[in-house]
Amino acid sequence: MLNNKNVRELNWKEAHAADNGPCQEIASMSRKDLVESWTEYYGRSPPAGTSRRLLVHATAYAAQAATHGELGHDTRRKIRLIAKRSANIRSAGSSAKKSRLPAGTRLVREWQGIVHAVDVLDTGFLYKDTIYGSLSEVARVITGARWSGPRFFGTRQ
Repeated sequence: MLNNKNVRELNWKEAHAADNGPCQEIASMSRKDLVESWTEYYGRSPPAGTSRRLLVHATAYAAQAATHGELGHDTRRKIRLIAKRSANIRSAGSSAKKSRLPAGTRLVREWQGIVHAVDVLDTGFLYKDTIYGSLSEVARVITGARWSGPRFFGTRQ
């Protein structure tokens, strides 16, 4: 769900180091080989402009699904429920939707000697692995007091 390149993410090779199987092999494949593997698993060529990173992840997922099986019914249902809740947050008029800040923006603020980074998402604002509905909520978590989030982060005068 969080595909924002600015969000802290695990190194894919480290996360799958214990696998020592096809995932590591896929991660070291050439782009041409990745496209061929994608085509083999998905039955068509990847869309034009697909990043190498996405080719690696999608091909690795397909290889794992072929080896270990697809996600179970309960897991797919939970994913759909999370996606529906995410859509409800957006449709409820969250500040992220009203915000003039585009998704992918990173806001950085130093407060009492500590640097705090907040990533703007389509569904809210990500701060320390938690999604908040408004910048003001994030500012409150950081300071312990009620602040105007846009003013705290300097996005509004």
